[in-house]
Amino acid sequence: MTRQSKSIQIDSVRGFRTFSNSCWACVLIFGALGPTSVGLSSHIGKDLIPLLPSRYIVFIPQGIVMLFHGLAGLFVGSYLGCAAFWDVGGGYNLFNKREGIFPIFRWGFPGRNCRICAKFSSKDIQAVGLETQGGLYPRRILYPKIRGRQNVPLTRTGENSSLSEMEEKAAGIARFLRVPIESFRGLPR
Repeated sequence: MTRQSKSIQIDSVRGFRTFSNSCWACVLIFGALGPTSVGLSSHIGKDLIPLLPSRYIVFIPQGIVMLFHGLAGLFVGSYLGCAAFWDVGGGYNLFNKREGIFPIFRWGFPGRNCRICAKFSSKDIQAVGLETQGGLYPRRILYPKIRGRQNVPLTRTGENSSLSEMEEKAAGIARFLRVPIESFRGLPR
């Protein structure tokens, strides 16, 4: 989503909080509860969930393997759920012509450095770059070419935007900043 006035443009960047990430977190957590409960049930000798009997599962080696896979699923599902809840990677790009600054803000994982903010001078932006790479998993990244700095992505790396949408977004930013567009193509499409 882009909001724009004469001297300020704000582009919001979508983070990890997507419907698919939340669904995968739920699927992993609920799917891992079965093997975890069967593995624990085989160890203690009593069924924790009556629908999942464990009387034919020997704790060593089947119970341990089921417990390990269940716990791994719980940890991965919890990680995905927490990252989606905290919206890791979400934020905004602000282009302020009046003050001549260009801050990039992103949310990280909770802790001391959970907010990631980088400020650049608008005068140092030489061009807006668009990197495209085709193939099975196409990659399209929009970034400002900043004098003396490394390229900083303006879009999410895994964003599934079409090439025309990315070109339109690059053209809008370049028009607003009055800089040229540079395109870099990786592998053929």
